[in-house]
This record gives sequence, C-alpha cells and structure tokens, in this order.
Amino acid sequence: MNLWNKLAIPAQPLQTTHFINLEAVTSAPLLKLPQEDQPSLFRRSIVHNQHDLLKIAEDSGMAVGVTDHQGTLLWTWSSQQMLSSAEQAHFVEGGHWSTQAVGTNAIGLALNNHVSSCVYSHENQMHSVRDWVCYAAPILDPISGQFHGIINLSTKYKKHTSLGVLAVERCAELLQRAIQFEQKNVLYIKALGTPQVLFNQQVLPLTHRQIEILCILAMKPEGIALNELHAALYGDREVSEKTLKSELSQLRTLLPNCILSRPYKFSCEVQCDFLRAEKSLDAGFLASTFSLYKGSFLVKSESPILSTWRECFDARLSHLIYQMQDIDPLLKLVGRIPERIDAMYRLLELLPAESRHRERIENLM
Repeated sequence: MNLWNKLAIPAQPLQTTHFINLEAVTSAPLLKLPQEDQPSLFRRSIVHNQHDLLKIAEDSGMAVGVTDHQGTLLWTWSSQQMLSSAEQAHFVEGGHWSTQAVGTNAIGLALNNHVSSCVYSHENQMHSVRDWVCYAAPILDPISGQFHGIINLSTKYKKHTSLGVLAVERCAELLQRAIQFEQKNVLYIKALGTPQVLFNQQVLPLTHRQIEILCILAMKPEGIALNELHAALYGDREVSEKTLKSELSQLRTLLPNCILSRPYKFSCEVQCDFLRAEKSLDAGFLASTFSLYKGSFLVKSESPILSTWRECFDARLSHLIYQMQDIDPLLKLVGRIPERIDAMYRLLELLPAESRHRERIENLM
C-alpha cells in the first residue's frame, strides 16, 4: 500500500490472541514468504550453518527451525521422530509461531522478550504440541544489536533435557558468527529513536541531513531522480541542487559502490528498523513492532516525505495501542519510551483501581 493511501485508511483491526479462539487452533497459520532476488544477509547466514544445524537436530532426534523477526519460520528440518507431528502442527517454512497466532510457545516467548525460553509440554497453549518440549533463543547481530529472528529446537517431552536451552543458545551463536562472516556491503539504518547508521560493522559519522537522504533512498528502492529527491528532502525550502549533490558525493565516498545515480538508488543490501517496523505494523504483529520501536522516527526532520511517514506511523501506532487489551507489553513500552502518552492513557483505562502501577504512571504524565 502506498504511504499516501495509508494516511486516508485506518489501520486494520489488530490480530491478537483476544480475537482468536486458541482452543480451536490445531496448527500454526501458514504465511507466504516473500521472494528475494538475492538472498539476504540473514538467509545467507542460515544457509552457511544449515548442515551443522541439521546434524544437531538429527543426532538429538529433534526438529529445528529458524524464524524471521516476526516469528515466521524461514527454514526447518525435522528428524524422523518429529517429522509427522511437525508437519501437522505447521512447524514448516511459512509457519507463524508468535503468541498472537498460537498462544504460549517457546518461539513466541523468545520473540516477545528477546531472551532464551523453554516451554514444557502442557505449557504449550496449542493442544497439538502439548507432547513437545521446545527451546528457543534470539538471534542478534553481534555488532549492530539488530534482532534477526529466533532459533528453536523441539522434541517430545520424554526426551526433555536440562541442556536444551544451552544447546539452542549454541545454535544461536553459530548463526550470529555467520552473520558477521556474511556481512559484506550491508547498510543498517536505525532511525527510530536515536539515529545511527552502520556499514560493514562500522558506525558512520553522518550528519542528520545525510541520514535523511539515506532514509528516503531506502523508501525508494526503485530509485529516485535528483529533482524528486530534492523535493522530498527540502520541500519548498530554498536550497540549491548543488548542495544536495555535495551531500550525495560525500555519502558515495563513505559508501563506495553502494549508491547509483540516474536514478539514485542503493546497490547494496539495506536493513532499516523503520521499514521493518512498518511491515510488522501492517501485519498486526505486536511483539516485532514494539521490539523495533525505540522512539519516534527522525523527530528533527522537516522533510515532507519523512515527516509524513512519521505522522502516519505514529497515528497507526496509537490506533494499535488503543486496541490493546494486554497490560504487560504496554508497561514495557512506557518503561522504555515514557513519552508515549497514548500508552499511558490506555494503561489507565485497563489497570484495576488498586494497581500499584497507577500512581507511577500518573506521576509520569
């Protein structure tokens, strides 16, 4: 959907566990995975470790799976002991395992909290996996700190081992090392909260204007002409195209062979927190939206396209917040980002009168 159309269309109803009858859910929903012209950094890292992960699962009689940052499985392999039940529960590529979709499970808990988790048998909310024990760990970029996804090991409850969490954390470390190894010409743009840009594992010393340019280029993967970029960046302000060309020249020096001209567009792999957050919001995925949201998008920007994106995203996020019924994620959001007044108002609507949190929230407002 075009950004401008989103301004006129309210966000779709949030798909939370409050609107799903989990008692009737017997398998994870299957989502269509996006096609990639070139394998992304994370997919290359999975392929890099595929043999080792498969061997770990085979030797232990487990099923292994790696999800994206929203909890959708990108790759799985199941031992003979787990194959049939894994297929029936949709522990397969495209299976979506957030707590919103299937209730309490190890992938969902690790997705929500970004810490390792173990869910034993009856703790699984979905009946079809109540004879499973699952171990899950987050996969974080060791340099940028970016959250890529979850790795999960699952077995039948009779084979539960106290070393399961250590094993899955070891698998996560394998993938994290592969991410470092595969990281060539990868640009990270962090624009939610404090802006930061990393290239090839190094923080770039960029001006705010240069970060704005990179964000606009990220929004226009098909490319943008110089005059269009000028209008998107400066609007009606009287700034010459020569000034913009100078900014672009400096960026191309800092990012060699990464920005093409006529039209201007990236020729390297780009990962942006704000675009990933928008996709998560589009899908109604609470955990991944809030984990990416570290604060407002480029609060100082006066660029027409960037300020419009900011206002649109904030409005949609508020819409989501006012639909929420769960107190815990709202408390976490307020704890990290106290300027979200809408989250505080929603909490005051949801919290019982005797709650110990009420006074603290009222003092923050």
